Amino acid sequence: MTQKQVAVIGGGVVGVCTAYFLAEAGHDVVVIERHHNVAQEASFTNAGMVAPGYVAPSAAPGMPRRILSSLFRSESAVTLKASTERALWRWARSWLDECELDRYRINRSRMQRIAFYSRNLLHLMREHYQIDYEQTQGLLQLFRSEKDLAFVHPAIDMLAEQDIPFLMLDPDGARAVEPTLASHTPLAAALYLPEDETGNCPLFAKRLKYIASSIGVQFHFTSTVEALEPEAGGIGLRINGNRFSADAVVVAAGADSARLLKPLGIRVPIYPVKSYAATALIKNFDHAPRAAMVDEAYNVSLARMGGRIRLAGIAEIGTRNNELQDRALRTLVKVGSDWFPHAASYAKSNFWCGTLPSLPDGPPLLGATPVRNLFINIGHGAHGWTMAAGSGKVVADLVSGRVPEIDLDGLTLARYG
Repeated sequence: MTQKQVAVIGGGVVGVCTAYFLAEAGHDVVVIERHHNVAQEASFTNAGMVAPGYVAPSAAPGMPRRILSSLFRSESAVTLKASTERALWRWARSWLDECELDRYRINRSRMQRIAFYSRNLLHLMREHYQIDYEQTQGLLQLFRSEKDLAFVHPAIDMLAEQDIPFLMLDPDGARAVEPTLASHTPLAAALYLPEDETGNCPLFAKRLKYIASSIGVQFHFTSTVEALEPEAGGIGLRINGNRFSADAVVVAAGADSARLLKPLGIRVPIYPVKSYAATALIKNFDHAPRAAMVDEAYNVSLARMGGRIRLAGIAEIGTRNNELQDRALRTLVKVGSDWFPHAASYAKSNFWCGTLPSLPDGPPLLGATPVRNLFINIGHGAHGWTMAAGSGKVVADLVSGRVPEIDLDGLTLARYG
């Protein structure tokens, strides 16, 4: 393998993992990040789930009807803003096509392939470097009604087909797993994924940054890549008005990736879906959750991270601002209060919103592009933490001229070719 000078654009958890595996392979690596530290955007208040069993595309059978039925509720999992933006309507049409059952099964299988590989790598890294990132074990998917349960039957069928460990629980069984679940909130059933887990994504990213730095990765913060320019034998980068060169470039810039790729003739159907999170300090540890839950009715996750509870979810489609909408915040507070009312003061949470780089079909895009020496690691949506290590290793292998350890069918630009 020839050592290369490689620039990774983006310091989220996906970019940091990519840089680590590139450096481990022997390359001279620099990470270019526009913020003052790693994991400051989508990774900052990530839901925390490393959940290959749960991972799934947002485009699913019955989802369009479910979204429409929730639009006029005071609390809702999805908010649609009226927009004439062509990019949104193109994305929405593609998303609707992907809601068919056969497409859902294909997309979920692709996502799980990279997600299970990623979790295995994460465990190896955790054990080798003794990284503590406030990890917990187990995930409960909560169904308030039989209607919520019926919606996930295709996912349950796939779990059984793929021999992924899971348990279907009645309310008593769910409370045996999580004794502090409130008894007053309606609960029809729960699905327990014992091998899925959670962890503090930005904490992991920052610790991996120091490990990567120790093996030679350089991090350049408050640096914005304005353009990419192909050149003989490499790629030129315009950064803060100056021009630099690299043998290879990996774009891992989240929702900003489309802007960098479009002038090069590479069009990817990434749309920035706005998401919300709340972080509440635990005030009563005896009433706090042990691990992680997902409220299927509101598509809100709830995870324990040390002395805090992280609530995350709500998809707001059609807006590109960072304003906090009361409706979304009410939904987060409701979910926390419904399930663990005495654990924290959810209305006093630290609230955040940001954009998730979402593709209409769900799986990320990894690997080479039509531009020589330009690679991508993009489009993970809400599952960047789940797929980060595996995606980084795949791209590092491709940059190094190695054959990746997993099948990349459906995970490259070829699926849009």
